[in-house]
Amino acid sequence: MAEADLIAARREKLSRLRAQGVSPYPYSYDRTHTAASVRNEHGSLGPHQRTGAHVRLAGRLVALRKMGKVAFGNLLDRSGRIQVYASADGLGPEMYERFADLDLGDIVGVAGEPFTTKTGELTVDIKEFTLLAKSLRPLPEKWHGLKDVETRYRQRALDFIANDEARRAIQVRALTLRACRAYLDGLGFLEVETPILQPVYGGATARPFVTHHNVLNRDLFLRVAPELYLKRLLVGGLEKVYEIGRNFRNEGISSMHNPEFTALEAYEAYGDYERAMELAEGIVEACVVAVTGQTRLTYQGREVNFGRPWRRASLLDLVAERSGCDVEKPLPELLTEVDRRGIPVPAPLRNGPKGKLIEHLLETQVQEHLWDPTFVVDFPLDISPLAKRKRGRDDLVERFELYLTGREVANAFSELNDPDDQRERFAMQEALRASGDDEAQPLDEDFLRDLELGMPPAAGIGFGLDRLVMVLADAPSIREVLAFPPLR
Repeated sequence: MAEADLIAARREKLSRLRAQGVSPYPYSYDRTHTAASVRNEHGSLGPHQRTGAHVRLAGRLVALRKMGKVAFGNLLDRSGRIQVYASADGLGPEMYERFADLDLGDIVGVAGEPFTTKTGELTVDIKEFTLLAKSLRPLPEKWHGLKDVETRYRQRALDFIANDEARRAIQVRALTLRACRAYLDGLGFLEVETPILQPVYGGATARPFVTHHNVLNRDLFLRVAPELYLKRLLVGGLEKVYEIGRNFRNEGISSMHNPEFTALEAYEAYGDYERAMELAEGIVEACVVAVTGQTRLTYQGREVNFGRPWRRASLLDLVAERSGCDVEKPLPELLTEVDRRGIPVPAPLRNGPKGKLIEHLLETQVQEHLWDPTFVVDFPLDISPLAKRKRGRDDLVERFELYLTGREVANAFSELNDPDDQRERFAMQEALRASGDDEAQPLDEDFLRDLELGMPPAAGIGFGLDRLVMVLADAPSIREVLAFPPLR
């Protein structure tokens, strides 16, 4: 039967119910249990046993098998599925016929006694039921485990009905955010909120989204990162702060990238990037334990071990080892080596700065090999305008990126708090912008003015939480962990 005919048949049932004085969309329903709580209380029963208990459940009818005067169905709620049983004897002939006339997708409330069938299946023997929402659009014929990716993302509500894994990814996301907050709150951090609409964007190397404020008659930018505002809170005496929120970068979409993403940034006065490593280990471990109950998990069929201590490795050493190139050489000589080894280099990177080429080699030659948690430490100064110089090495900074299952999930610094050095770094970025680098960071005079008041030394870290959730949810694409991913 065509979908239009199925919809027409359901609407006819809707009209019939209303004519009978039945409200197909009542206001509320009092539940005493979920599917999971019924299983927790009665899941140990042997076959063919009654409980004498009374439960009230509500959920979506996702299966219905009618056999004369009895029917079995499956009810789906946020906690899972449970079998229900209806009979003319238990409901009465009229109510049984009304139950048997339900459609897949209808949302119903049921009240009755949990029991087990001859095969041991825990089931609720329905003594009364209430239609809570008539489903007018049928589920696809083969909706169980909906597989077409584009259909799943375009019809996300249907995807959540059809796929347990889709729902679980969103639940894992919530557990992850909760664990981050609990861990940082436990250390005395203060959760704050900073502007999303900003007059000057900064805190990350990225292209921004631009919007216009009509009343002020000025362009504003959706933030690419909250970093500069959070540092101003350090200046103001709020010594341990964090923010979880959305950032926006006007860039491409891939299995690892989304223009709108959720980030965690945390700053602790009087620490350095060694302290940021401790925070990273603690945050990730708290999330892993919250989701799995242990410090190991399997991602895409391969085990990941989060046991401490995590590996630390120099960026320059890793790149030299994997590429075979001497990364200490000047840019022209390094390019010659890279070309000789057949490593592709995009044209814009050939003009410098050298740090961008090293970063490219990290991304193309190294990162896929970093499976267990690894701190890649000490980055070139010319691509790290907000980090302090490395002690004993002025061309590098105290910065690390945390890699996990072949992807970057965090970035951290010993935060630069010398206002004169910071102004020089911004000037370097402005020169890059003038030469055509539209990802270079603009100079922010308001931030520099506040920095001149004095900012304590600090550890700062930023997590891409979507990528972390991917690992925790065993999701192959970032789109799987977004409730409503972007569509092309």
